[in-house]
Amino acid sequence: MKKFKERWEIQYNWQLIFPLLGIVGLIYSAYKLSFVFIKEPPLFVSVLITLVLSFILLKLILFLFKKLEKKWNLTFRWELIRVFLVFSFTGTSSIYIGRPILKLMGVTKENLSPFLYWVIFIFFSIIFYYILLVIIGWLFGQFFFFWSMAKKMIKRMGLSFLLKE
Repeated sequence: MKKFKERWEIQYNWQLIFPLLGIVGLIYSAYKLSFVFIKEPPLFVSVLITLVLSFILLKLILFLFKKLEKKWNLTFRWELIRVFLVFSFTGTSSIYIGRPILKLMGVTKENLSPFLYWVIFIFFSIIFYYILLVIIGWLFGQFFFFWSMAKKMIKRMGLSFLLKE
């Protein structure tokens, strides 16, 4: 455990929550992906595919950590996990919040062409994504990191007039 804490630059035990959540999320994602490859697999096959996919995903994520650790100026390595958790919660939340709001506005697949519906849905999801990115980033203690990221994206979209600096 001591080596693990040193590798991830963990000073306090409460910081272990982020690697733990990362591992649980990785295994759950691998489990859900196992059903993409085989519909209704037997338990043994499902566990085997989950273990293989977990290993592959872990290697991919550790590779991404090495690349992004240099790009993002974070104080500690364990903060990378926190940032990834914010991205995952934000992506999921923006869809779950955007869909009911579109329904309240009367925008459904039944009264619009599928192309127009998906264009509007994606547009609203992106808007909610950036709002939630800052809010959830704040909840995870990474407000300034995500606020600067949101400002960069707003400027790249040509909407810098929205930012009064």
